[in-house]
Amino acid sequence: MSTGLTAQLPSIVIIGGGPAGLMAAQTVRAAGIEVDLFDAMGSVGRKFLIAGKGGLNLTHSEPRPAFDARYRERAREVGEWLDGFDADALRAWAGGFGIDTYVGSSGRVFPNDRKAAPLLRGWVRRLRESGVRFHVQHRWLGWDDAGALRFNTPEGERRIDAPATILAMGGGSWPQLGSDGAWVRPMQAAGIDIAPLQPANCGFDIDWSTHVSERFAGSPLKPVIAHWQDANGIEHSLQGECVLTETGIEGSVIYAISADLRAAIARDGEAMLWLDLAPGRDAERLREALDKPRGKRSLGDHLRRQAGLDAAKIALVFEVLGRDAGSDIDLLAKTIKRLPLRLLRPRPIAETISTAGGVRLEALDDALMLEAMPGVFCAGEMLDWEAPTGGYLLQACFASGLRAGLGAVTWLSAGNPPREIGQEKMVGRDGFEPSTN
Repeated sequence: MSTGLTAQLPSIVIIGGGPAGLMAAQTVRAAGIEVDLFDAMGSVGRKFLIAGKGGLNLTHSEPRPAFDARYRERAREVGEWLDGFDADALRAWAGGFGIDTYVGSSGRVFPNDRKAAPLLRGWVRRLRESGVRFHVQHRWLGWDDAGALRFNTPEGERRIDAPATILAMGGGSWPQLGSDGAWVRPMQAAGIDIAPLQPANCGFDIDWSTHVSERFAGSPLKPVIAHWQDANGIEHSLQGECVLTETGIEGSVIYAISADLRAAIARDGEAMLWLDLAPGRDAERLREALDKPRGKRSLGDHLRRQAGLDAAKIALVFEVLGRDAGSDIDLLAKTIKRLPLRLLRPRPIAETISTAGGVRLEALDDALMLEAMPGVFCAGEMLDWEAPTGGYLLQACFASGLRAGLGAVTWLSAGNPPREIGQEKMVGRDGFEPSTN
């Protein structure tokens, strides 16, 4: 079913109601240009709300340029976005909604109440009051042969033409919240260069025994020190926490190094990760403690008493060394300090926190406009960049949304005026009727 009509809007169309799209809408509307924002879901900001479920981590207090380096190969480009909207600017912006923030012990920045809902409600309310028009349950399908935007809606297909468009549809993670990567195919069909979407901030599969898989899934490992090698063979270390899963391992320290681990798997078919299960314990003293007579105590009890290992860590020692783990004290101590794990594959994109890949930045100009499609801008996680958790993801989404919004405003004001508004009208389930003023 199709309406058979193409509505011409006197506005910039924004597709995607996450942080990047909402920030673009705020930026464009502040310049006095009308905004129509479309989202595939029944309400905007759903992934933003989920991100704040355990405490909304808005940004990070790490100083620049170390902050920029978190974006790895894209540090220069994302750094330019941050020049226009950095962590201090984000905190000040939240304060404009009455949302005060604080820096946690890890350097992460949170709202005082740690909640996402009050900020999102206030933001959407202010956008509505400023004149932004929201249209939900509009799934973008691509462009028709005339270049009009196509949307699937409960009432059938709708086609919309606009003087400029900002695409901010997220990556491919959390598809149930709208970020399903469905935009990749129509954009590739239009000739846009897309880097394949890949899991980021993800867990990894390990060939666990049934014992570990069934008995220790969900068990935390804390603290540990992760050791791994980058693409140049240089070893790195990071202390943190992780969690055993039924299929492998995940958690904050794993997410932080997932890009290197993913690259190793792509290159070698597997990635090696070594965990220090007893950080803070000197290797030689640990060996001396383990060499003490254990009498009638089991090896597991001995490891608990002398090495401070809990049940999950003890299970990993046995997983690697087998039931004869206590026969070689030197090997036992070395394994506790550097337990080898072979990672087989990252978890599927649908399970990950974010995705790498997307619209290659080389396909965009500095204002985030597609070189091949003047008047079409891109922002947020659908761009080809990645970052660890800790506030870096949201920060870049906000900053890129603002940059794309400014780019669209500048593009229109530089001799690319809105088209003449036709006489056709389109009224849908959300009561939308384009203004002709």
